[in-house]
Amino acid sequence: MNTFGWLLKREYWEHRGGFYWAPIWVSGIMLLLTVLGIIAAEGASSRFEIRSGIHWDELAAHLSKGDFVHAGMGLDVAYVALAGLLCVVLFFVLFFYLLGALYDDRRDRSVLFWKSLPVSDTATVLSKVAAAVLLAPLISFLVATVAYVALLVVVGIWTLFHGLNPLPAIAASHTLGLFWRMLLTLPVDALLALPTVGWLLFWSAYARSKPFLWAVLVPLFAFIANSWIGMMGLPSISRRFMLEELIGRLLFGIFPGQWLNDKNPAFIDPEHAFERGNMLSLLDPSNVYGLLATPGIWIGAAAGIAMIAAAVWLRRSRIETST
Repeated sequence: MNTFGWLLKREYWEHRGGFYWAPIWVSGIMLLLTVLGIIAAEGASSRFEIRSGIHWDELAAHLSKGDFVHAGMGLDVAYVALAGLLCVVLFFVLFFYLLGALYDDRRDRSVLFWKSLPVSDTATVLSKVAAAVLLAPLISFLVATVAYVALLVVVGIWTLFHGLNPLPAIAASHTLGLFWRMLLTLPVDALLALPTVGWLLFWSAYARSKPFLWAVLVPLFAFIANSWIGMMGLPSISRRFMLEELIGRLLFGIFPGQWLNDKNPAFIDPEHAFERGNMLSLLDPSNVYGLLATPGIWIGAAAGIAMIAAAVWLRRSRIETST
């Protein structure tokens, strides 16, 4: 029997609200707002007789190949922006999922039931790691892709209603290319997430109460103490290093695509990439996987694995929580 597969399914079914329904609801709300915006614009145009300088039929007659290229770039931006929105949702889902992954079992004493089964603590903890760094991001990405296709249908129907053919703009976009490029970033995101995953699982396994406070306040107090030491003229660690390498990696590593903030000259400026619609260059796999040549990623991954191992050891020996 595939024990690990069943453990992964357990994580999905127990947390389907966050892994599956949260991105669906957010995507649905965004699509609904888009539809309502179109309806409102059409209603206002009809009610108040608002007219643009160029009518839709005139616009269709004057569209050039370059206009369709720009429209396709706009669609690329919409795809990446929608995926980025779900990344924000995913961050909060994973943050609280990992904090409760081992703590909740101890709080309701269900850990005693799970320990009675022929399942090792290592397999249990690793299934939670896999759910956080692989399963949940993959589901969110697929939901974002389906939502984007639905957005194309909505916008396509709207333009057809006004006599414009949306197919040239869709053909000028890079939907398949962006799909594969974003999909290929998931393993890099998983590797970069290990320090945060290990940190949150450690406190989930260790804390007798309020693991959130332990996980957040410990690095925050370390930063404050280091700042005070520096202000007194004593040897201290760079504040920027503390923010990026301590707080950033321990608390925000599970945010997909956070590697874009790395000062890697191979990446173009993300802000300018959105302005120009140059999404393919932003997500170039050679640049993304080029990050694997930087030692900081592997040091962080090793630290994350060490904390995950500590969480496995704590799960074997620590089952009590405060009431």
